[in-house]
Amino acid sequence: MKNFLILHYGFKQPSGEEMSAWNDWFQTVKDIRVDNGGFRGGREITSSGLEQLPFGEHSITGYTIIEASDLDAAVEIAKACPVVDSTCVYEIHRG
Repeated sequence: MKNFLILHYGFKQPSGEEMSAWNDWFQTVKDIRVDNGGFRGGREITSSGLEQLPFGEHSITGYTIIEASDLDAAVEIAKACPVVDSTCVYEIHRG
């Protein structure tokens, strides 16, 4: 099994039904979840300087690391996750 990072983009105050859908999805991945967490703002460092990152509908707001056999399997798992703005899936390579 390989590890995959799922990045969750977007935030809006969830309704009870939406929160239930998130909790249900986390239950479906509990046996393959390696780690997960959320973000509450941040800063971007570029060659132009430092910029505050907003927390909102188009921000990276959380992550989930799961185990899956390959990228296609990880994408299928991530597709079942509730989406606010979008979800990205990356294979994690350890050097």
